[in-house]
Amino acid sequence: MSKALDVIHHADRRTDVMMPYAPGILVRRGQLLFLSGVTAAPVYHSHPHRDEEFDLPRTMHDQAVLTMENVKKTLEAAGSGISDIVWATRYLTSIAEQDDMNRVWAQYLKGHLPATTTLEVTRLATHANCKIEISVIAVADGAGRRRPTTSRRGAATRAARRAGAKGSGKRRR
Repeated sequence: MSKALDVIHHADRRTDVMMPYAPGILVRRGQLLFLSGVTAAPVYHSHPHRDEEFDLPRTMHDQAVLTMENVKKTLEAAGSGISDIVWATRYLTSIAEQDDMNRVWAQYLKGHLPATTTLEVTRLATHANCKIEISVIAVADGAGRRRPTTSRRGAATRAARRAGAKGSGKRRR
């Protein structure tokens, strides 16, 4: 199954303005991929959080670059890419820095315009040093792409549930 997307515009669309998003995207075929919120911090970090893992750049530009690299890596782990994003929610700790984030966003998306929402928040839960968090929904077709990386534990748990084993903790093969 290949993916099929249509960008939706209004009949009275203004073409004299540049928009960093599409008003809507219709997904006709494909598989949906949901990414958890991604920041400039390493995707894999300690819980509870340790301050030394959050020595992040101070500028929105630099944090946006690291955030987009983390988004890109996560999409690639599922066999997708930046151009497969259909929806993004972008959380910023200062809306005054939105233009800096949008410049980095545009560099990574290279003309692709997913539907987006951008919100200003007081603080991000990951760490006080984080200035941006992005959560994404993408669509993938699976054709000609690398098989997604999944958790062996998650697959074993699902298999055990299907087999009716509850709480045994043993893997079935």
